[in-house]
Amino acid sequence: MTGGPVIDAHHHVWDLAVRPQPWIGGAALAPLARTFRYGELARQARRSGVVGTVVVQTVCVPEETPELLALASGRPLLAGVVGWTDLTAPDVADALAALRELPGGERLVGIRHQVQEEADPRWLLRPEVLRGLAAVADSGLAYDLVVRPRQLPAAAEAAARLPGLTFVLDHLGKPPVATGALGPWADDLRRLAALPNTAAKLSGLVTEAAPGRWRPEHLAPYAGAALDAFGPRRLLFGSDWPVCTLEAGYREVLDLARELTAALSPAERRAVFHDNAVRAYRLRPAAGAV
Repeated sequence: MTGGPVIDAHHHVWDLAVRPQPWIGGAALAPLARTFRYGELARQARRSGVVGTVVVQTVCVPEETPELLALASGRPLLAGVVGWTDLTAPDVADALAALRELPGGERLVGIRHQVQEEADPRWLLRPEVLRGLAAVADSGLAYDLVVRPRQLPAAAEAAARLPGLTFVLDHLGKPPVATGALGPWADDLRRLAALPNTAAKLSGLVTEAAPGRWRPEHLAPYAGAALDAFGPRRLLFGSDWPVCTLEAGYREVLDLARELTAALSPAERRAVFHDNAVRAYRLRPAAGAV
């Protein structure tokens, strides 16, 4: 199955010689315990018709984002960086401005924090976090939500409080694919999607399924719920490479996403696979050229 131009709105890179990835532990994640460089991703992306990618942070340390920005500098395919800064710090605005002054700083398009690891399900609603998110909005950046289903209500409340900030939900909020359940995830997803300043990534589903059970029929109910909630104008494709390689290769994930959206019109598919990422992240047109 083929299609038009693609922007991969969610992938990662890391070099274990530079720093460890503390979240990689246990036998299930062992295949990820190696270095994954951008060149490896770029070769697969180009062969799959990808014209731009967005790299997303993996660790909450200040050193990683400057490295990702430097990686993006001079690489037209790497259209955007979703980095990290301490949202609870009093100088968030200054930190964001400093990042934009670095080599590749013009590629900074969003900020993310590993909210999924926070014990407090209402972490996003802490006053200092809301203050930091307001600074992200004032900087013209998007905010990526990496949350678990129990944190979706707080995400919706935060998005309601900050209508000027675009919230992009990673991996559809990690739905309970492995159990086959839809609720309460689907209800909370609809509440988030009811806010016009939200979008979501069709990403990360193959690793939410039970091992070896990521076929379209297993994932279609979740993709369908997301399409019903957000519509084809607020859904973005992301590969979640290299995490996806635990279950599927790069081209397999792209083909799966195309199959899950096969009922859409050509214009709607172009939106999901290209235009929505440009809009959500304010990508520069030239940055998506190969």
